[in-house]
Amino acid sequence: YSFECNGETLNVCEWSVSSHDMRSQVSYEPAESRNFMFGGNSNWRGPIWFPTNFLLIEALKKYHEFFGPQLKVELPTDSGRMVTLGQAADDIGRRLVRIFERDERGKRPSMGDDDLFQ
Repeated sequence: YSFECNGETLNVCEWSVSSHDMRSQVSYEPAESRNFMFGGNSNWRGPIWFPTNFLLIEALKKYHEFFGPQLKVELPTDSGRMVTLGQAADDIGRRLVRIFERDERGKRPSMGDDDLFQ
């Protein structure tokens, strides 16, 4: 539904820095976090996910204003489909909206299988 890491891109979604004899890293961890500083469950990252996607969309739009239609990116990755940064921003925005729209079963993906909130 949005710009995010998943198990298939595990190595792409890792950031690390080394200094002297110390290495620190942030990497994708599905389900339970390996670090209990954050409560064990990785859902602690949830509240930052939507605003981060919004900032990405805004940045892509600004870059599109500057670079115009000549700068293109592949979307989705490995698809061979090239789009402008503006089109990429629009695509991410549509994915974010789809989270709250009802699907063919009348369910909203954002609410999972919880019938109370559908």
